Amino acid sequence: MDVVRNIEGVSLPVLTPNLKGFEAAVAAGAKEVAVFASASEAFSKSNINCTIKESLVRYKDVALAAKELKIPMRGYVSCVVGCPVEGYVPPSNVAHVAKELYDMGCYEVSLGDTIGVGTPGTVVPMLEAVMSVVPKEKLAVHFHDTYGQSLSNILISLQMGISVVDSSVAGLGGCPYAKGASGNVATEDVVYMLNGLGINTNVDMGKLMAAGEFICNHLGRQSWSKAAIALSNKVTSTANASKL
Repeated sequence: MDVVRNIEGVSLPVLTPNLKGFEAAVAAGAKEVAVFASASEAFSKSNINCTIKESLVRYKDVALAAKELKIPMRGYVSCVVGCPVEGYVPPSNVAHVAKELYDMGCYEVSLGDTIGVGTPGTVVPMLEAVMSVVPKEKLAVHFHDTYGQSLSNILISLQMGISVVDSSVAGLGGCPYAKGASGNVATEDVVYMLNGLGINTNVDMGKLMAAGEFICNHLGRQSWSKAAIALSNKVTSTANASKL
């Protein structure tokens, strides 16, 4: 924590499952926290060992403590379209949990397709339900790319008015409770799509790719970003051609 505590211009929210976790995060120097609830009862029990209702009670305590210390709190909802145990998750369940998090003080609520089963056909009704109870400018989307649907889901979310997208360099991440689930959508792929749409992200693709290459080399694994792989191959091909 000491290494990143004073980095300027970035937000580093710390996940806090309860008041004890919040107090530990603050003691370590956290300037922002995040709470994470599930729209699936079974997933909530397997992930944080309590029911949805019990988790929301815990987070209300965290919210009160955060408000007192003027520490921003972000909310996450997992399994917004499907659960590895229960299967289909009704949009009304997602809307209920999202509204609870927003009402308790979360400045933003991120809607997560934890296992990556969503398609525009399931994402649209889910977003419609949530937007009926939480302002769209207070929402974010968080898609995992297990079935290769993340970019289409992000595009439809943008068209519906969402302007915040969670992503992961090189597509790192995953879910230990969802067998076969891939990491979050690769930041490189999202930025490439947004550039193509003429949306200014202020993200330097070259530096982004360098960061992805660095962390993948450190972890000894391949990047899951199709854009990064294609752009790297293009650079290599151009360099080889120049030697001919």
